[in-house]
Amino acid sequence: METALTRLVGVKYPLVQTGMGWVAGPRLVSAAARAGALGILASATMSAEQLRRAVREVKSRTDAPFGVNLRADAGDARERVRIVVEEGVKVASFALAPSRDLIAELKDAGVVVIPSIGARRHAEKVADWGADAVMVQGGEGGGHTGEVATTVLLPQVVDAVGIPVIAAGGFYDGRGLVAALAYGAAGIGMGTRFLLTSDSTVPEAVKAKYLAASVKEVTVTTAVDGLPHRMLRTELVDSLERAGRTKALVQAVRRAAGFKKISGLSWAGMVRDGLAMKHGKDLSWSQVLLAANTPMLLKASMVDGRTDLGVMASGQVAGLIEDLPSCAELVARVMAEANETLERIYALGTLPTPG
Repeated sequence: METALTRLVGVKYPLVQTGMGWVAGPRLVSAAARAGALGILASATMSAEQLRRAVREVKSRTDAPFGVNLRADAGDARERVRIVVEEGVKVASFALAPSRDLIAELKDAGVVVIPSIGARRHAEKVADWGADAVMVQGGEGGGHTGEVATTVLLPQVVDAVGIPVIAAGGFYDGRGLVAALAYGAAGIGMGTRFLLTSDSTVPEAVKAKYLAASVKEVTVTTAVDGLPHRMLRTELVDSLERAGRTKALVQAVRRAAGFKKISGLSWAGMVRDGLAMKHGKDLSWSQVLLAANTPMLLKASMVDGRTDLGVMASGQVAGLIEDLPSCAELVARVMAEANETLERIYALGTLPTPG
């Protein structure tokens, strides 16, 4: 299936495995790339040197195009951009809009730039700055998310920009791909669906939690870091939501002390990182600490398997997913479902012309 996305980045199918921290490592990315999708390596939870090693590992596993997800607000963003360029990575994606200068630097080096956005005005801004495509995530998507559903946000953005648009938030099968294409998208991004594959390194017990979740058990909370965050409802989430500010601060300090030991960060460093993540929001001190520790809260579940200590970011589609195929099986299934859906639509025949 050829679309503006496949032509832009050189992949076989208009599918993107999104860059999920602690999840989208070399094994998952290379498996997605070999299957014909665009795999995106998550770099925010890596040091710069770890990123270089991860890129080289993916390249040792596959010759297919892949990308790296970068944090535009990272202190070493320029160093990471240099690694992407030096290692010949095809795509740079961003969770937050990169600056005009950063986009220009990557494009001058031949790197395709695809920021992720959650509002029409943000899409218009990065398009004006020279982004090659945008990924639009609606409120159904996992992690930090907005309030506007994909089915409302997607056509807004498609109508507003003249670059390829990738739809994300609520996609897991071929029917969703066809629906996104009908809205004018050039492809779809899937996070939770790729997380729940046999190629994902997430512990099996954690995957079982996702598979057991119903749609209603995938919630949006601001209790973790003060920002709307879609995740599985757990005892940790419940306790944070029930806690008053004083109790929440005590819990945050206790957890922060444990994560401080694991991460090697100083108290000052954690508070500084938390304040940097406020983005103008009115966060309590417990939320500032938890904001700084959000990557470690994710690591506790996604790497260590401690669902009692960590959070599990999730799209609503977790409530619809029932199995753990390989990336190759998943991609083949999605494309077969898309073709079957298109055949059913074609079988409806030509509709009468109005008037």
